[in-house]
Amino acid sequence: MKTLLSAAFAVLLSTSAVHAAEPIWDGNTVRMVSEKLADGVYAYYPENARELNAKGGASATSGGLIVGSKGALLIDTMLNQRLNRQVQDLSRKLGGGKPLLYAVNTSSHGDHSYGNMYLPVSVKVVQHAATRSYIEQHLEDDKAFMLQHFGSGRGIEPIKARTGDILVGPGATVSLDLGGKRVDIIDFGFAQTGGDLWVWDPQAKVIWAGNPVIAAKPALPWLLDGHLVATLETLKRVYAFLPPDARIVPGHGVAIGREDLQWHIRYLDTVRKQVQAAVDEGLTLEQTVQRTAMPEFSGYALFGWVHPSLNVPAAYRDLGKK
Repeated sequence: MKTLLSAAFAVLLSTSAVHAAEPIWDGNTVRMVSEKLADGVYAYYPENARELNAKGGASATSGGLIVGSKGALLIDTMLNQRLNRQVQDLSRKLGGGKPLLYAVNTSSHGDHSYGNMYLPVSVKVVQHAATRSYIEQHLEDDKAFMLQHFGSGRGIEPIKARTGDILVGPGATVSLDLGGKRVDIIDFGFAQTGGDLWVWDPQAKVIWAGNPVIAAKPALPWLLDGHLVATLETLKRVYAFLPPDARIVPGHGVAIGREDLQWHIRYLDTVRKQVQAAVDEGLTLEQTVQRTAMPEFSGYALFGWVHPSLNVPAAYRDLGKK
């Protein structure tokens, strides 16, 4: 996965206006803003996220806050102390004086979890069991990778592991009571990393997706660990779970509607059908990539890499096992 991500960052840098030595987004300059989605329910995202999403570009990490009568729950703790301080400041402002009780990491990725160490000790961290295992075993390797691609001096060097106090197992749901507001932390199945969590507020009908839904159309899923079929089935499961008027906060963008998820499902379903046909014909991977061009999905800024170099090969391997 690290090799694949390295290639992704190389493409991002080569297709952007920044110098190759600069990060794709700078943790020293991102400014987080909030959007009220319902009473006591807020999405957090970078101030330029809406503009970037519309162009299919890369936005920094999104998150959010849910507030009940007893206290609040923070979704994702960001890359560094600077960004974590911003979301904690927003949480104090929007939380009406209620204490921060919980913080959920939607995945093990550093931009979603490194800020754990800057939370008050009273806050209970909620993670997938696979996320805690990964962080405990690979934090230093992960930091070296993040430094390579996000740059030194961006607050990554001081990061120390702070792992989950409350763990969600495979296929499980953990429900938390914030006081008059229940929040469900759900593993719907393999999504992007195998340890992804979805945060669902059933009263507000808002779900935080993390990286399995990177952003609105034209952004596309990344099959970083392969498993096309499992990822597609998980997204379909989430779509079936959500009511028609639900909203989704993606991992790197502004809130979208339930029907917007169909763009991601249709993309993966089209990849599956076209790659399966190629596999059935006995085509090579190179021939399959050429056959599976799918220009109707090419509006994503990273389409030229993520589709032919990541997703189609992942699908080819996954479907070729049958």
